[in-house]
Amino acid sequence: MKARAYLLMTLVVAVWGSTFVLVKSALADASPAAFNLARMTLAFAVLLAAYGRSLRKIQPWQVAAGAVVGLCLAAGYQFQTVGLLYTTPSRSAFITGLVVVLVPLFCIVPGLRPPGVHRPRWNAFLGAALAFLGIVLLTTPSEAGSLMPDWSAINRGDLITFGCSVGFALHCLALGHVSPRVDFRPLALLQIGFCAVFMAASLPFLGQPHLHLTPRLIGALLITAVLATAAAFAIQSWAQSILPPSHTALLITLEPVFAWITSFLVLGERLTRRPAAGAVLILIGIAVTELIPQPHPATAHEG
Repeated sequence: MKARAYLLMTLVVAVWGSTFVLVKSALADASPAAFNLARMTLAFAVLLAAYGRSLRKIQPWQVAAGAVVGLCLAAGYQFQTVGLLYTTPSRSAFITGLVVVLVPLFCIVPGLRPPGVHRPRWNAFLGAALAFLGIVLLTTPSEAGSLMPDWSAINRGDLITFGCSVGFALHCLALGHVSPRVDFRPLALLQIGFCAVFMAASLPFLGQPHLHLTPRLIGALLITAVLATAAAFAIQSWAQSILPPSHTALLITLEPVFAWITSFLVLGERLTRRPAAGAVLILIGIAVTELIPQPHPATAHEG
């Protein structure tokens, strides 16, 4: 059973990594907000068909909890997809991966800390420092004749994408509070449903929405909604009932690696020495944070 859980979670992470390239390509035919709304609406419809009966016994407080989780999830996806307009898929994936570093750091705040989770240890701060240095190398070129970063050349897409890692970190912490008390079926429905509602509410504020249905866009919507959202959420919820949270989190750190491989094979994207060193430092920072176990939940943060 454990071997199956590891295999399925690895496949889920590979799908998440590949979606960065898919979404980047799909944005040629759709605005980010419209794409996200269509994706989450379709994912909700699939989950409703699978788990709709589980909503019969839902309680009012669980609806409120689902709304909070859905709000954090919507924020993460909106920042991520808008950021992809201005940055590359692999850079977006590495920055999104910082969620694994941010979660233990946010646990400094008692109100954010899920029950049973301790204050962050020294390795969380070391991992955050390494990841920050990595993101500087990844996102900023060096000044002429110097190793110092040229802050004036920073990509606004990278800054926006950092907002997504904050949103997904808050989503992870919200799940840590809610998931022990709510069955994963209604919770998946509620968070995806409310995520779609909040995306619809934010639609007028995120530019002129448009969808131009093309085979490329339809394929991206089907893969991201059905495989990378509905099926992936169900598989992750099942796998986390079998695997230790730290093992799940370590598997999720492979997401930017799969994203870079996909981007290299499909788009021919290459990382020069400086950003490649930054990407490696981010992965080391994530590993330092997670290899010394800390009891916090992992979260889905696919493209």
